[in-house]
Amino acid sequence: MEIMTESDQALLRRVVGGDTRALSAVMDRHAPAVNRYAWAITSRRMDVEEVVQDTFLTLWRRAETLAAVESLLPWLLVTCRNHALNLNRKNGRHLAEELDDDLAAPADPAEARDRLRFVMAEIDLLSETDRRVCELCLVEGRPYADVADAVGLSVGAVKQRVMRTRTRLRKAVIDDERR
Repeated sequence: MEIMTESDQALLRRVVGGDTRALSAVMDRHAPAVNRYAWAITSRRMDVEEVVQDTFLTLWRRAETLAAVESLLPWLLVTCRNHALNLNRKNGRHLAEELDDDLAAPADPAEARDRLRFVMAEIDLLSETDRRVCELCLVEGRPYADVADAVGLSVGAVKQRVMRTRTRLRKAVIDDERR
């Protein structure tokens, strides 16, 4: 039987057996739809390419765990969606939130000190542990692992506290500037 006319079930059985030609046939058949779907849920070309590649790599690695299916397309689209959501979350963590132009740092040191008093007031409201984490990570720039050891927390807890503190401080500054 010609490989391109085989059913998805037959191709899946061959993929489970390690047949790269069968995987190639699945990709030829379903890559256009997976690619269109990836474009709908990611915004950059390199993200689309990564998500599509990861989708078919996941098929290759997990083929033996799939139940007999009539069509692989629904499974591929769900897998594509999951990879895209994970990538979007990962990319979102690395985006810097831009401040409005009117919130840029002032040239006058006295005005800068005046603005800073709102941040200092927010820092004073933090718990003792959060203040210490803020001081070590955000002021001194020490690595999370060092701070975790110094304050007796896990690295994950330190990261969470830093993220929460940054959000709180950013909100305090922006809210105050808009008053």
